[in-house]
Amino acid sequence: MTPQPTVWPALRYDDAPAAVRFLVDVLGFEETLVVPGGPDRAIAHAELRWPEGGAMMLGSTGGPTDDVHDAMKPGTGAVYVVSDRVDEIHDRVRAAGAEVTLGLHDTEYGSHTFSLRDPEGNSWTIGSYRGA
Repeated sequence: MTPQPTVWPALRYDDAPAAVRFLVDVLGFEETLVVPGGPDRAIAHAELRWPEGGAMMLGSTGGPTDDVHDAMKPGTGAVYVVSDRVDEIHDRVRAAGAEVTLGLHDTEYGSHTFSLRDPEGNSWTIGSYRGA
């Protein structure tokens, strides 16, 4: 059983529903919770789980700026995701036409990895390195 996540990267998107679709359909996250927003935002809060362990949250821009997450700008985040399926994810990313910013390669510290930008400019690195 995958342990409950204890670190939750948080991102904001102008088109959060499209971001959820990209993160689920292309990167492989699992949608676990989506809370609709009011008239100023499509998604107030969403939680996505990484099937190999971990999670993230996101929401739509707009609405009141009552906390630090509401003030975040889309396209300014960077997330590293560990996976044993780097090649498979890379193939889906390329097939979806996403921008690959660093091609598939092996590092001197033992990671099989690549980097991309999601449709709103956030940077993602998918790699097999699990840390020291």
